[in-house]
Amino acid sequence: MNNFIVRTITAVFFVAAIVCCFLRAEAMILLFALVTGLTIWEFTGLVNDRENITVNRLICTVAGVYFFFAMAGYNGGITSAGVFIPYLISIVYLMVAELYLKQQDPVNDWAYTMMSQLYIALPFSLLNVLAFRSTGGDITYSYLAPLSVFVFLWINDTGAYICGSLLGKHKLFPRISPGKSWEGSIGGGILVMAVAVLVWYLTEQHGVNDLGLGAAEWAGLGLTIVVFGTWGDLVESLFKRTLGIKDSGNILPGHGGMLDRFDSSLMAIPAAVVYLYTIAML
Repeated sequence: MNNFIVRTITAVFFVAAIVCCFLRAEAMILLFALVTGLTIWEFTGLVNDRENITVNRLICTVAGVYFFFAMAGYNGGITSAGVFIPYLISIVYLMVAELYLKQQDPVNDWAYTMMSQLYIALPFSLLNVLAFRSTGGDITYSYLAPLSVFVFLWINDTGAYICGSLLGKHKLFPRISPGKSWEGSIGGGILVMAVAVLVWYLTEQHGVNDLGLGAAEWAGLGLTIVVFGTWGDLVESLFKRTLGIKDSGNILPGHGGMLDRFDSSLMAIPAAVVYLYTIAML
């Protein structure tokens, strides 16, 4: 019971922080820059525990946070593309440094270093692509797209848990995540698409559908987030199984680490960006 209370309290504060931060651009940028840094620091700490692996935690973390701020500045119309030059220099340094460090496994050091940027820094930074858009030459901030990603992921988790508990018989991916079922995944997906259509209706009624999506396109966005969010969850599960750990950390009482809480979003955010840009081009 005590663990349930701790999990509930943590979940309430977690959801409240995510929802509230999207109400202002500055709050979103600051919170997710912090999330980016904490997640990369956690990831690099885990991989450094592997035999013969030595990743520069500090530079990887600082580089990832800088990239997030650079994306925010560029997409917000504050800075030019030149803001990315220091980040590129840091990546080149991390590659070249292995020539002189004489590590036992430089190839894996490179791989995990780049993974910290591609798997964590890039997806979080793409929140800025969802949040800032150019309209008539002016760049505006909108919470609708980035907040929808997280809301749909939370609804999918809830729907999958309920449907899986009641109807789950066929394992979705038993080798990696034996607790997931096809029934739960399908139920969560249907619930998300229904909620996505409801979001379309409410935003249309109140004139805040700034994405310009129709009901079917909103449902498609929901389904995209569900599919890639599930893959994101499975990818992190495979990562933890490879390392032989249960949780990625303990920074969130009752909920594990940063990777445990944001695993689904690391695949869902890039997928949402690709989906919305594809819709815009059609």
